[in-house]
Amino acid sequence: MKLILWLSDNKFQILAICSLLALIVRAYIQRRLRKRASPASQTPTPGGFQLFASLDAKDRKLLLICMGVVVVLAVITGVFSRNQDDDENNLPSTYLTGKHGARAAYDLLVESGYPVERWEQPLSELAAKTDHETVVIIIEPNLTSTNDFKAVDQILERGGRILVTGMAGGALAPGSATSSTSQLNGAACKLTPQGLGSVAGSGEVWMQPEATWKMSSPGYHVDYNCAGEPAVVEYDEHAGHVVWWAGATPIENESIARANNVDLFLNAIGSREGHHFYWDESLHGNTKSQWYYARGPALTMLIYGAIGIALLTVLSFSRRRGPVRDVPLPARSTPVEFIEALGSLYAKAGASATSVQLAYDRFRRAMGALCGVKGMQMDARSLADALRRRFPAAGQELETDLVECETACNDDLLVPKKALALVQKLSRWEEFFAEQAAAGAKHNAEPRRKAG
Repeated sequence: MKLILWLSDNKFQILAICSLLALIVRAYIQRRLRKRASPASQTPTPGGFQLFASLDAKDRKLLLICMGVVVVLAVITGVFSRNQDDDENNLPSTYLTGKHGARAAYDLLVESGYPVERWEQPLSELAAKTDHETVVIIIEPNLTSTNDFKAVDQILERGGRILVTGMAGGALAPGSATSSTSQLNGAACKLTPQGLGSVAGSGEVWMQPEATWKMSSPGYHVDYNCAGEPAVVEYDEHAGHVVWWAGATPIENESIARANNVDLFLNAIGSREGHHFYWDESLHGNTKSQWYYARGPALTMLIYGAIGIALLTVLSFSRRRGPVRDVPLPARSTPVEFIEALGSLYAKAGASATSVQLAYDRFRRAMGALCGVKGMQMDARSLADALRRRFPAAGQELETDLVECETACNDDLLVPKKALALVQKLSRWEEFFAEQAAAGAKHNAEPRRKAG
């Protein structure tokens, strides 16, 4: 059993060794063939067809043994390798692409320009280099040492920001108040926002809670709850800041694209500018093999060199030996031509009113959620009154614009130029109310920080 586990953990190294072995055997065969290149050295093969007939019995036996060893190692590696990257693995690791993994969230940060890196060393080493620009992401940790608690406490003392999830993540944070939840295990919950903070303003969020938070301190601030139980909590600790989730569902590969889960993740870790992000993998229990300690430039060059030589060897034999395919025909239309054709189709159908209807419906949903009347069916004047009560800075032209959009939704003769102008007005109003809401949230947050 130990042999099988060793082969599984070192499958890539075994494949590299097999490639080197194959290259050595090939070089040996070529050398022997060159020695027997003269016609006098070639003798007829008795008994009909024989594999590698140009070699003598000893060389042929050695070659077949080497090929057998390579095949056996490859089969053992392929059959007994443990597949940790499947949907049954519940570990939210950034290395896993299964439905419970967090590879999509990590790739999102990298592609969005976030200065993020995986952290696989002890947390104490990270705590020693932490400052107020450090953001640490700890998802569903496996707690094994008291040093991890001290490291997190030191990170917060130095002004760092941490995002932790689950019962174990909450226990890792100083001032923890986690407890078991009364929600059904395995059932996703649509969270209810609380307050006007940046995290609470993420939008519609779905989560599968694994714990809840006891509001035993006035410093705790609930951003979302699930059926009355806190599911997203944040608070200041020492010189740093803690954000806790009841579960890691919003950043799992299967559910990160659902609703506004990705917005919750980005708002929880904070702004990209002026920060450096560390995604902890040291608390996921990844056991490093003996080959890990042999890592370095020499091993990297050896592996890539072996792969390159193997590719060159294959290409040297496969060139002009494979099937010849016809050159693929060019695409019938470019993306720009497709967009122009689609625009012509909508123009011919007279769908200007439809575009205004879609923009107006989206505006009503967003403003209804902002005013706390989400789901209510209101006409243009009622919506304008609700918005002016919530945001007195809105001018009288708001009602005029909304009434004009509502009327245009039923105008089949609406010209495209007029439709574009109405959609632009809705967009400007939405940006205006978003700025007003953000300013109000910032104004409300200042007294809380002073009180803390």
